[in-house]
Amino acid sequence: MENTQLISNTIRFVKTQLAQAESGHDWFHIERVYKNALLIAQEENCNLTIVKLAALLHDIADSKFHDGDEAIGPRTAQFFLESQQVDPTIIANVVQIIENISFKGGNVSATFASIELNIVQDADRLDAIGAIGIARTFNYGGFKNRLLFDPSIPPVLNQSKEAYKKSTAPTLNHFYEKLLLLKDKMHTERGKKMAVKRHHFMELFLSEFYAEWDCEI
Repeated sequence: MENTQLISNTIRFVKTQLAQAESGHDWFHIERVYKNALLIAQEENCNLTIVKLAALLHDIADSKFHDGDEAIGPRTAQFFLESQQVDPTIIANVVQIIENISFKGGNVSATFASIELNIVQDADRLDAIGAIGIARTFNYGGFKNRLLFDPSIPPVLNQSKEAYKKSTAPTLNHFYEKLLLLKDKMHTERGKKMAVKRHHFMELFLSEFYAEWDCEI
């Protein structure tokens, strides 16, 4: 199959699959990650087809919306790519990226490494920080009916994968448990540069949030 047709088919599939998705993990999230991945890939020696497919399919069935089932996303992606008669080596790489892209509390060692994973992971993490990251975080917190903030509930750092997945902490805690950690976990030079500005914006937001919470301004 022509590469252009494969990407078009994948976009169509993802849009259909995520038509009813929570808005922080919908098609527009995928599109932003896809665009970020293409930007980063310009400066890296990589297989662009793998990058494109992995970026498009990385959240095709996020485990947190499927009772914690971490196999459903990779399995859904694999079935789709097989239906498109994609080369098995490319399928294997895409599936492994999907299996290893998630933050999962930051204490889980990846079982797979590649420049394509680095690119797509950086692109995904960029969408978790900055103005978009803030919006997505509070959107998901509202989706889960979580408190905005409770000064009596401190963030829990260095959580295990299980504790991270089960957390029901206030939304603001997520900044310290994940978002503010991502800048220093970027892999690519382009990703690192893009993360600096977004990280700084989150710091400004938190400063303003606490000032308003304490009625200082």
